[in-house]
Amino acid sequence: MPGKMGRTTEQRLAVLRNQASQLLWYGRIQTTQAKAKELRPYVEKLITKAINTYDDVVAYEVVAKDRKGKEIKSTAYKDGPKKLAARRAVMAKLYDLQEVKPFAEKKSDFKKRTGKVKHPLVEKLFNEIAPKYAQRKEEIGQGGGYTRIYLLGERRGDGAEEAIIELV
Repeated sequence: MPGKMGRTTEQRLAVLRNQASQLLWYGRIQTTQAKAKELRPYVEKLITKAINTYDDVVAYEVVAKDRKGKEIKSTAYKDGPKKLAARRAVMAKLYDLQEVKPFAEKKSDFKKRTGKVKHPLVEKLFNEIAPKYAQRKEEIGQGGGYTRIYLLGERRGDGAEEAIIELV
């Protein structure tokens, strides 16, 4: 028996995962009003989870030896337990989008820039989107409200109400 949006649970969750991934990657998508209203709380919970844990980082010292046997000490960083748990929870609710090489960029430059990034969408969420909204939360004192929905009118053909949902 179909649930919300006239789809089965698996289909509905697949649509939400796909649209949430696209919204976080591109910042705005065009869809129907019903799908936009379903998508809003789904995405806002993911962003809130990222905001609450994005700065949980553990620093540790790495000792390596160079060719001559001289020890070189450096500091490395990894996710703390809260951030790691949040990252895994977010990865379960999003599709893993891969970055596409821009036309003007050389292949070697693209590989150098993206070579060590395994999950670009999750990295973008934790390293770009979460700090931006955390700063907004401190300045305005408002948590939530990370998305905005514009209504566009009816679609030709089936008359479905169209909307644009975007990150604020």
